[in-house]
Amino acid sequence: MKLTKLEKSWILYDVGNSAFTLLVSTIMPIYFNYLASSAGISDENYLAYWGYAASIATLIVALSGPVLGTLADYKGFKKPIFLVALAVGALGCVALGLAKAWLAFLVIFVVAKTGYAASLVFYDAMLNDVTDETRVDSVSSLGYAWGYVGSCLPFLLCLGLVLGAEPLGLTMEVAMGLSFTVVALWWVGCSLPLLRRYRQTYYIERQPSPVRSSFGRLLKTLKNVKAEKNIFLFLLAFFFYIDGVYTIIDMATAYGSALGLDSTGLLLALLVTQIVAFPCAIVFGRLSKTVKNSRLITICILAYLGIAIFAMFLVSQWQFWVLAVLVGMFQGGIQALSRSYFAKIVPNERSGEYFGLMDICGKGAAFFGTTIVSVITQITDRMNLGVGAIAILFVAGLLLFRRAARLNRE
Repeated sequence: MKLTKLEKSWILYDVGNSAFTLLVSTIMPIYFNYLASSAGISDENYLAYWGYAASIATLIVALSGPVLGTLADYKGFKKPIFLVALAVGALGCVALGLAKAWLAFLVIFVVAKTGYAASLVFYDAMLNDVTDETRVDSVSSLGYAWGYVGSCLPFLLCLGLVLGAEPLGLTMEVAMGLSFTVVALWWVGCSLPLLRRYRQTYYIERQPSPVRSSFGRLLKTLKNVKAEKNIFLFLLAFFFYIDGVYTIIDMATAYGSALGLDSTGLLLALLVTQIVAFPCAIVFGRLSKTVKNSRLITICILAYLGIAIFAMFLVSQWQFWVLAVLVGMFQGGIQALSRSYFAKIVPNERSGEYFGLMDICGKGAAFFGTTIVSVITQITDRMNLGVGAIAILFVAGLLLFRRAARLNRE
C-alpha cells in the first residue's frame, strides 16, 4: 500500500512520541529508583510512588480529555490544541533533567506525561481526517509499527549516554539531563511534518461560545452513549483490557527493578520488545485485510491474559526476556486495531469528542491498573499479587468485547 504524504506525516508523529513512551517505560523508572534510593526510600515504596505518579497523570487527562476533544471538533481547533499539548509534554521532558530530588522529579514527570497523553487524544482523532475507512487499519498499524522501531534510535543514544556516563566523564544526573533533551528534540522534530500538512477535514462549525457549547455537546453524548450499545460496550471492554496493557507498559521496568533484576538487562530486553513489535504490528495490519478486526483483537486479549499470568511467576532475568518478546508480539496489534476499530464506529465529524471518551476509558483504566498494583503491593508486600490482578481485567475485557463485536456484526 502506497502511503500519501499526509499519512506518512501522521505516522511520523508516532515515531516521535514513542521515544518518550520508551523512555518512560525503561530508563526513567531506573533513574527514579536511583533518586529514591539516594533518599532512603524502600523498593516497595519506590514502586508504589512511581505507580501513583503515573496514575495522577492519566487521571488528569482522563478528566480533561473529553472536554478538550469535544472542543477540538470545532473547525480550526484541533491542530492548535494538539500543539499546546505537544509543547507541554516536550518542555516537561527537558525539565526532568533539572530535577535532582525524587519528589520534584515526580511532579515534573506528571506534567510531562499529561502533555504527552493529551496530545495523543487529538492525534488519534486526526486519523479520520488523514485516511479513509478502507485504509484505516493499515495506517493505524503502521503508526505503531514505525513508532516502535523509530523510537529505538534516540533510545540507543540515551542508553549510550547513561551506560557510558563514567567513561565519558559525566555524572548520572548530567547524562540523564542530556537524554531527556535528546528525546524532546526528537519528539518535536518528528512532529513538524504533521503540523505543516494536517488540515481538519471533518468538523463542526464554530459556536459563539465554543467552550460552553463543548460541555453541552459532551453531556448530551454521555447521556445518549448507553443507547448506542455497540459504542458503549466497546468502550467498557476497552477500559478493562487496555488497563492491563497500559499497566504492563508503565510498570514493567519498575517491577523488574524492584525484583532486583539487572538494570542493563532490563533495558536491553525492552529494546527487544520494540524490535519485535515492529514487524508484528505490520503483520496485524495486513491480517486485518482478510481477517475480521474483532477476531484479531480477541486473539490479542487472550495473549495478554497469558502474559499477565506468566508475569506473576517472574523471578529471573531470562523470564523477563521472554515476557518482553511476548509483549512485543501483541502490543502494537491490540493498540492499533482498537484505535482503527473505534474510528470505524464513530461519526467522523465528532471524532475528537468520541476519542476523548475513549481516552477516559484508556487513561482511566491506566489509573485504575497502576493504582491497584501499587496498593496491593504495599498492603501485602508481595509484588506478584499486584501484577496478578491484571489477569482478571483481561477476562472482563474479553467478555465485554465479544458482546460489542456481536452488536457490530463482527
